[in-house]
Amino acid sequence: MDAFLLLLRWLHFLFGIAWIGLLYYFNLVQTPFFGETDPAVRSGAIQKLVPRALWWFRWGAMGTVIFGLLYLLMWWGMRLNYAMTPWTVAIFTGGFMGLIMWANVWFVIWPNQKIIIANAIATAGGAAANPAAAPAGRRAALASRTNTLFSIPMLFFMGAASHYNLFNEASSGGITAWLVITLIVLGLVEANALIGTQGPTKKPLDSISGTIHSGLGLWLVMIIVIWATLG
Repeated sequence: MDAFLLLLRWLHFLFGIAWIGLLYYFNLVQTPFFGETDPAVRSGAIQKLVPRALWWFRWGAMGTVIFGLLYLLMWWGMRLNYAMTPWTVAIFTGGFMGLIMWANVWFVIWPNQKIIIANAIATAGGAAANPAAAPAGRRAALASRTNTLFSIPMLFFMGAASHYNLFNEASSGGITAWLVITLIVLGLVEANALIGTQGPTKKPLDSISGTIHSGLGLWLVMIIVIWATLG
């Protein structure tokens, strides 16, 4: 059983590296490059490069979530008897963000990227541009920037579960308060990615520096929430 749990954790890490690595590639490398390159080069990359990268991206997300959930449920039940310990709170805090990121990949980023890819292929063949492509690009970009924002505190709490004790003992009321406030805060951040995406990408997510600063800000907010509710 120890070997099986290690296998699940290893696969969770392996798929997670592929997923988050491509997320950072899209936001830190590809998007700035597309903003500076010629339209013909950008169109060719969207037709040939982006679909390949998105395949590994979305299935990396899927594998990360599947193996992570299996490991969590088995470890939590077998080793902790479903107790809400500092380990559980840290994993759940990061895990909530990971699940939102996974949903963004499969239900926001990928559907909108399919529109963009199809439009690039069609226009390269001489067809008229699809007017839905530009709004789809903004929706995908905002969801991707939101995932980058989430990834910063998510990775901290996943690591903190085994390496940093966030609190000592917590009451049931404290656990409830932590859960409710956490879900509200994360829901508000995610709402920014889903509501009003017809216009330009929203500040501060319209820049890499703004996205990183927002991720660090969310990390600080979640630390304060845990300390305030669980002490």
